[in-house]
Amino acid sequence: MKKTRDTKSILLRVLLYLFVILVVLVTLYPYFVMFTTAAKSRAEIYSTDGTLLPIHWLWQNFKDIWTLAPLSRYFINSLIVAGGSTLIAIVCGIPAAYALARMKFKGKKIFLGIVIISQMFAPVVLLVGIYKIMSTFGMTDSLVGLVFINAAFNQAFAIWLLRGTFISISPEMEQAATVDGCGKVSALIRILLPVAAPGIVTALIFVFINAWNEYPLQLIMLSKTEAKTIALGIAGLQSEMSNDFGLIMAGAALAAVPIILVFLAFQKYFTQGITMGAVKG
Repeated sequence: MKKTRDTKSILLRVLLYLFVILVVLVTLYPYFVMFTTAAKSRAEIYSTDGTLLPIHWLWQNFKDIWTLAPLSRYFINSLIVAGGSTLIAIVCGIPAAYALARMKFKGKKIFLGIVIISQMFAPVVLLVGIYKIMSTFGMTDSLVGLVFINAAFNQAFAIWLLRGTFISISPEMEQAATVDGCGKVSALIRILLPVAAPGIVTALIFVFINAWNEYPLQLIMLSKTEAKTIALGIAGLQSEMSNDFGLIMAGAALAAVPIILVFLAFQKYFTQGITMGAVKG
């Protein structure tokens, strides 16, 4: 009987591993195609009898993308938008999430409901209104305007995730800090933030990725070449470079590097942060 249970356990584990491997392969396959296409010549890409892997690996596309398009400028603009949006969303989200997790005040449930409902609205639905507002303030073709818009649309998620993180932390830690003479702000900064680091990093990763990959807002807000981000720059290659998919894929591969680096830098906090933010309160 025991041997039968052990056999079933091993079989289930093998099936689980096979399923995980399948999911990973399906997830990574588009990136694999992107990278191999970037390493092909234009003739090989359009060849009817082409292979998945390049016959002759060509790295010239990665070099040409920097000279044929102002990719470095696009990179800097994207870093400004994604970094600024993330900073604002996290700095504003921490006190709001702390208040929702720890304090009692009238309208708390209503406010939390508004925060959750606001996540249902996609930026594309509000594009016309957003453009009119930003045009009124003269902030079209402005990276600063784009920073505030992205921060606003990611704010609700940051508050929701950080609220769950603070709820998962025992209130006794704050009470002990209060006994030692700390006020609420001091206890938040000195005691709670270090403990809540995994949740904060998780929110940071999500907000950064969303702001980096945002396209519809950038498309309607930015028209000047010097203000464009990496997403708009790569999209523009399709017409400017006569559909040279080798260059386009090379640009896309380079655009994915910052996201990969951010995730790798904070991956040890990611799983723990997701778990902390999943607490019901």
